Amino acid sequence: MDPVERIRSHFAASAEVKLAAAGPMAPLIARAAEMMTGCLLADGRILACGNGGSAADAQHFAAELVGRFERERPGLPAIALTTDTSLLTAIANDYSFEQVFSKQVRALGRRGDVLLAISTSGNSGNVIDAIVAAHEHEMHVVALTGKGGGRIGELLGEGDVNLCVPHARTARIQEVHLLTIHCLCDAIDHTLLGDES
Repeated sequence: MDPVERIRSHFAASAEVKLAAAGPMAPLIARAAEMMTGCLLADGRILACGNGGSAADAQHFAAELVGRFERERPGLPAIALTTDTSLLTAIANDYSFEQVFSKQVRALGRRGDVLLAISTSGNSGNVIDAIVAAHEHEMHVVALTGKGGGRIGELLGEGDVNLCVPHARTARIQEVHLLTIHCLCDAIDHTLLGDES
């Protein structure tokens, strides 16, 4: 396959996965956005974590809330647990890499807060530990997963939401995760600010 056709096939595959995911995921994304908005209106905060590309997604989400998405509004309290290298390396060195997010959740999380836990496989050990810590603090969890949800899917409770992309390829899952993050931000803004005039 020539390079141009290969690139076109990526676009086509991404669009196909997104359209297939829209049906099962849209109601769950709406539920997750409602949970997040309720948390913010109750003076809570949203903590976000993930590894690699999912760490970048956690930071992207926090930036859209603290800064802005598409409309001007006051900043909303969101923290990416992936950004403080001194903290991350201290916890990894003094305890274990499994605890780099859970230690932060235990220190920063409060009852009613929301943890956005991102793992394409659903099996990231440090994200799983963060979910356990969030449950200890009576926080809600919104998980962004794929590949059937993995161990994270099994760990979530009734008050949590698993936004599981129905696909097995990491790149396609991450592409839907980014779209999902934009949908969450848009839904939060729409609830807080109403329809655009």
